[in-house]
Amino acid sequence: MQNLLDNYPIVLSQDLIWRDMDAYQHVNNAVYFRYFEDARMAYLERIGAVAHKDRTGIGPILASTSCDFRAPLTYPDRIDIGASVGDIQAKKLTMNYIVYSHALERVAAEGSGLIVYYDYGNSKSCEVPEEIVSAIQDLQGRG
Repeated sequence: MQNLLDNYPIVLSQDLIWRDMDAYQHVNNAVYFRYFEDARMAYLERIGAVAHKDRTGIGPILASTSCDFRAPLTYPDRIDIGASVGDIQAKKLTMNYIVYSHALERVAAEGSGLIVYYDYGNSKSCEVPEEIVSAIQDLQGRG
């Protein structure tokens, strides 16, 4: 398992919650996007993006997201949710996610999210601030 998570500098661990199960006796597909959101926010907090937005009004906004389901999760289980940034461009970046099941001993889902940098005061996209790019590179060992 650790080799799978080596490329994810942010990893959250949590137990599955019974109420997240659906009528088909597995975790509902929409819940995976909450897992991704939890990991994304932990990542953004770690690189200072949340504080930067609070200071400047410039911050990330999720433009799109996707999930590839690999295996159904069922209660009880413990999962690890990883987040990393893949591609960084002038005004956007791609975040990658993985959900690993301890009970299944395999990847349950992989996903991605397109994050656009946004000037909330002027309601338009903008360049990813250099301090954020640097923080990503430092966190991911690419600095």
